[in-house]
Amino acid sequence: MGEPESTPAGFAEEIGIEWLELDPDDARARIAIDSRHLQPFGIVHGGVFASLAESLTSAATYGAVRHDGMVAMGQANDTTFLRPITDGHANASATPRHRGRTTWVWDVEISDDEGRVCALSRMTIAVRPAR
Repeated sequence: MGEPESTPAGFAEEIGIEWLELDPDDARARIAIDSRHLQPFGIVHGGVFASLAESLTSAATYGAVRHDGMVAMGQANDTTFLRPITDGHANASATPRHRGRTTWVWDVEISDDEGRVCALSRMTIAVRPAR
């Protein structure tokens, strides 16, 4: 499926998300870490991990439902931080676990450039009619 017809912008653009694959079976994106992503102790702020997971899964869900006149948006975000990232990239890979009529549920792994899992997210994405 690849990137959507128009690449998601807004907040995702502000935090520097690079869209790698928005396939509803295998969604991937990453952020090149710079000083704006760090909290005062020099590690990536937890909100960056949560925002990356939500942006990726919302965009991939939207790509799958938009032709049915639907939109997709975050409904629930449960992100657990396992190890810090201080530089390089935060690499997200998302796998759908449920594709319902009104919600999709995704599992997201966020890893560093060495492939170590640094955060896990369970995302619920609301699917609603476009208005």
